Amino acid sequence: MIESVISEINRAMDRTSPVPLYFQLAGELQRAISDGRLPKGDFLGNEVDLADRWQISRPTVRRAIQELVDQGLLVRQRGVGTQVVSDHIRRRVTLMSLHDDLEAQGRTPTTTVLTHEVVVADAGVAASLNLAPGSKVVHIERCRTVDGRRLAILRNWITLDTASDITPAQLRESGLYALLRARGVRPHSAELEIGARIATPTDAALLDLPVGAAVLTTRRVMQDSSGQPVEVGSHIYDASSYTIETNVLSG
Repeated sequence: MIESVISEINRAMDRTSPVPLYFQLAGELQRAISDGRLPKGDFLGNEVDLADRWQISRPTVRRAIQELVDQGLLVRQRGVGTQVVSDHIRRRVTLMSLHDDLEAQGRTPTTTVLTHEVVVADAGVAASLNLAPGSKVVHIERCRTVDGRRLAILRNWITLDTASDITPAQLRESGLYALLRARGVRPHSAELEIGARIATPTDAALLDLPVGAAVLTTRRVMQDSSGQPVEVGSHIYDASSYTIETNVLSG
């Protein structure tokens, strides 16, 4: 497998391009890791051998590999070589729950339900869901783990008539949107905000990260097929393991 990937990368690099070769090489290696052609645990050859096979200088190979070491995709092991260590989660922006999306990618998600309660919606949640002040909502907080690694903290507030009968046992086994669809709710559209910040002590403890690590954040308000807001989601992801992808159209 790795022999064919090395050959594919060699063919993909454009030596007439103004884009630096180290940058091209780092990008090709990153794509090979992301799409599974270079799976976690695979070893690359030594820098001298790779430079010879790619017909580029050893410093160029070293700089490209360092780019991916800095991203947490590769690790150098003295006397062993350079190994693929990351199976970074890349996820397109869709109205699909993280649980179902991970299963569709062949991953093994597990869920710990931290909170499941009926609460009075705060002003922000009530406004997002078009509810009167003092209205009650179902509040759910979960920690999602994939392949044994903690990936996300998922906090959701859902209209009471929509989710009052959803149980913690169901949330451990299924994605939230699958449970909503089973109740006749059809997620149709959403307003999504994507951000980043430093992990709080609580975030860090739940995601098994050092305090001060970077986390990716999203806030989503989902509307059903009638246009009615149904759910507010505030999610936090380990930024070293998770990427959101979307298409951008020209104006």
